[in-house]
Amino acid sequence: MSHLAYLGVLAFVLVGSAWLEFVLRARVYSRPRRLLLSLAPVVVVFCLWDLYAIAAGHWTFDPERTTGITLATVPLEEILFFVVVPIASLLTLEAVRSVTRWEVGDEPAGTCTDGVRLDDSDGAR
Repeated sequence: MSHLAYLGVLAFVLVGSAWLEFVLRARVYSRPRRLLLSLAPVVVVFCLWDLYAIAAGHWTFDPERTTGITLATVPLEEILFFVVVPIASLLTLEAVRSVTRWEVGDEPAGTCTDGVRLDDSDGAR
């Protein structure tokens, strides 16, 4: 069972942050293009980094804590880490934005004043 430890931690992070999408209207999953554009650079850069670090002997993974499934030499769990943790971060950021009505620059013109959304009628909710 210890070979599922890494996956268990990732599941905990994903489940622990999933409620933000629905309760606080984070809208991360409802904007798949934006999500993919956010995730792609993270996954690519950090997978390449891991490939280098593993090949150079700087980084290893305990085979007793992983499933043994790899892409090249990077364990599946590590790749999922590069997806799950940024999703949890985006959910948190977007939940804060939703609650505080904080503008970051991607809102339709005229819906914000001094960095604060005027209302929720932008049609995206």
